[in-house]
Amino acid sequence: MKLRSREVVSRLEGLPRRALLKADGLTDEDLKRPLVAIANSYNQIVPGHVHLRELGEAVAAGVRMAGATPLEFNTIAICDGIAMGTPGMCYSLPSREIIADSLELVLEAHRFDAVVAVASCDKIVPGMLMAIARVNIPAILVTGGPMMPGEWRGQSLDVISAFEAVGAVKAGRMSELEAKEIEDRSCPGCGSCAGLFTANTMACLAEALGISLPGMATAHAIDAKKKRLAKESGRKVVELLRRGIRPSDIMTRAAFENAIVVDLALGGSTNTVLHLPAIAHELDINLSLDVFDRLSRRTPQICNLRPGGPHTMLDLERAGGVQAVMKQLGKLIHLSPLTVSGRTVRDNLRYARINDPEVIRAVTRPYRKEGGIAILRGSLAPRGAVVKYAAVSPRMMRHRGPARVFDGEEDAVKAILNGKIEKGDIIVIRYEGPKGGPGMREMLSSTAAVAGMGLSESVALVTDGRFSGGTRGPCVGHVSPEAAEGGPIAVIREGDEIEIDIKQRRLELLLSSSEIKERLQNFKPPEPRVKKGYLALYSRIVSSAAEGAICR
Repeated sequence: MKLRSREVVSRLEGLPRRALLKADGLTDEDLKRPLVAIANSYNQIVPGHVHLRELGEAVAAGVRMAGATPLEFNTIAICDGIAMGTPGMCYSLPSREIIADSLELVLEAHRFDAVVAVASCDKIVPGMLMAIARVNIPAILVTGGPMMPGEWRGQSLDVISAFEAVGAVKAGRMSELEAKEIEDRSCPGCGSCAGLFTANTMACLAEALGISLPGMATAHAIDAKKKRLAKESGRKVVELLRRGIRPSDIMTRAAFENAIVVDLALGGSTNTVLHLPAIAHELDINLSLDVFDRLSRRTPQICNLRPGGPHTMLDLERAGGVQAVMKQLGKLIHLSPLTVSGRTVRDNLRYARINDPEVIRAVTRPYRKEGGIAILRGSLAPRGAVVKYAAVSPRMMRHRGPARVFDGEEDAVKAILNGKIEKGDIIVIRYEGPKGGPGMREMLSSTAAVAGMGLSESVALVTDGRFSGGTRGPCVGHVSPEAAEGGPIAVIREGDEIEIDIKQRRLELLLSSSEIKERLQNFKPPEPRVKKGYLALYSRIVSSAAEGAICR
């Protein structure tokens, strides 16, 4: 077992560095042991993170049990829900790169031997996984766990209930007093928002990848099971170090395919189509949109969780969690990949049990015959677009209507809430892509407004931005090329006909090819919205959403 930390603390030359570490309270005995980093995104802002200090302490206890020395540091975290619908949302996706870079900097600068990453929520989990893949020292991810669902009048609530209450009040379908009750009850405590939104989807995929211990993703934030798993993660990472097992040994091509299949079977967030390719890129694995579409066509959706269905993350936990889903998928899952448990997927699944065949259905009795995500292409999206198949009503699988065009989300939300959108319309929100936003904001305020106004069965939304995992309805995002790059979405005019055909995987601007070509030849991109600061840099170096919005 070769320890990188010996470069810091060994020999006579390490004397001044040992002196600095002793200022932290470390002893000679501490410094003889492997040094294990705990990268924690604890803060007092984000509900998914307010409890992570305790999980970090549990990880540290496990590291010490295994004979190593834990040292903790922190990174940033942005709450998408708090930033949603404001200019602050532009900073969410770009924060993924900052998180990855911050972990790389600390782990490499201080020559840690191993790392346990403790994280929750949308960009933080993928950012940490990018760093884990990039630095490639023994590593385990501990996710903070789902929030418990709220309850009101016998209904389960989550943060989407609060967003949709805004539109319901505007439409006269709910009183302000009722909306206040939902506001007070929808988020009852710490944890990642209670449905299968991006945060919990990414936690599930981390477990499916094998980089989190079995059971980690669905163990809820308030459950002592989460602390026990955190402690075991601290112990296990030292075992991985002693065995020389690194993330590149675990997060293989086959493991990524397992994660995609689980995503499709669960009906998870479309944001995974950004995050999984970005993580794989760090390991020189190419996950194109075609991979997602190929696997989607043969993977049945066997779970139906909020926002597309009735079940919560608590239901999934009680039904057996991610391991039970993988066991139910049978031959669709690669069994040979190694996991951080020290066992293969095959060996892990021997312990899995399906406790509720309605929450986790058999592949012969799925909720849908195809996976929960579809990749669309056509004259409006030559390089692809993404839709959460699992959250679309059967009657909206094919939709044709006039474009209602907005150069930004705020104007679209005003139009929706002021009753300016009619049944049959297709709302187009552009200049919200990675470069154009910049930052590729989530459109949850607009989609929740559509749902709250009672239009999710009759109105579609198309954008070069992205959608929250809490989005439901025919909402097509990641349209590539984006408007700022001169994609066809940039030249749509008010009233142009658009056709969405999810089953046929088509997204068409119903104009002749010569008309589209002429419009594009005359197109002049607008001036960048942001000219200084981090977003200005991000807009210059970020790639297309079709490639995972990676920075080069």
